[in-house]
Amino acid sequence: MFVDTHCHLSFPEFDQDRHEVIARLKEARISLLIDPGIDIATSRKSIALASEFDFIYANVGLHPHEVRDSVHDKIFEELATLAVLPKVVAIGEIGLDYHYPDYNRTAQHDACREMLRLARSLDLPVVIHCRDAWEDMLNILSEESHSAMRGVMHCFSGDTKIAKACICKGFKLSIPGTVTYKRSSLPEVVRAVSLDDLLTETDAPYLAPLPYRGKRNEPAYVRTVTEAIARIREISLDVAAMRIAHNAASIFRLPVAGPP
Repeated sequence: MFVDTHCHLSFPEFDQDRHEVIARLKEARISLLIDPGIDIATSRKSIALASEFDFIYANVGLHPHEVRDSVHDKIFEELATLAVLPKVVAIGEIGLDYHYPDYNRTAQHDACREMLRLARSLDLPVVIHCRDAWEDMLNILSEESHSAMRGVMHCFSGDTKIAKACICKGFKLSIPGTVTYKRSSLPEVVRAVSLDDLLTETDAPYLAPLPYRGKRNEPAYVRTVTEAIARIREISLDVAAMRIAHNAASIFRLPVAGPP
């Protein structure tokens, strides 16, 4: 019973063979898949896909790559309307990304705060994308903190110190396929934190784990991520899968599902 808490299955990369991909994830015993939006259009597609399958849920969000300039209030209003629809379980993916030189720091900060406040108003968790911006991200989370704040650090890429800071703020760490890469620092993080603070994801179609690196990622490969976590922590695959499934059910307030 494996869980993929972040998979862009509604993206065009899966348009030609989505049903075959779903058949393979069922064979791999994936019991939960969460499809996140990155803007209004993709959030709608995530919701539409989730409405077709009991085991798929959606997030609605505004990715920092979609925030080049100030965001019009109508966009936030539309996302707020989508966020209350059935099968939506979180606000995300949202956050900060300073990786590319043309980023707009002020616009990203404003949009991130607005989405955090939307999550608070709806009592939903948030799914955070953070790349090369940890100091600012943690500062914003501290400033927007509230007693019910909770969420997921998607595709976690920080070190152990950052990991513990995120956990203290009510976040779980979502481990992607990069945990299998030779130069990855994620094994150290996986060993240093509680298993109760870990989730698994593929971020498909991106970041395929070994031995699939360089190919299109897909949700069935989240089993490989879970196997890596089990090896690192020296526990059985069944225990790792069960605990991570419970973690996902807890943060997204979902029942622990059986195989789809």
